[in-house]
Amino acid sequence: MGPIVLTQLATGLSMLAGAALVKSVMDQNPMAGPFPRCASCNGTGRVSCLCSRWSDGDIGCRTCARSGVMACRSCGGTGTGRPLPAQLIVRPPNPPA
Repeated sequence: MGPIVLTQLATGLSMLAGAALVKSVMDQNPMAGPFPRCASCNGTGRVSCLCSRWSDGDIGCRTCARSGVMACRSCGGTGTGRPLPAQLIVRPPNPPA
């Protein structure tokens, strides 16, 4: 084997080892943090674009940049379902006249 082949083999093995390390870290600490995963995109932050849902075989529009996926509208692309603070005002019903 020549030096170029050995270099390519070493590079490939180091990429696989790095990917395995990243996967093990992600399994232990999901990116979602203390917030639960978004129910719409299951924590990916991406959903299929509207152009791919009703297309006749062609995929792509300005929203998805011809990729077929766009940022999730529920979480804004973060993948986490963050609770929104809301103040509810409940008024008593008007008495019958």
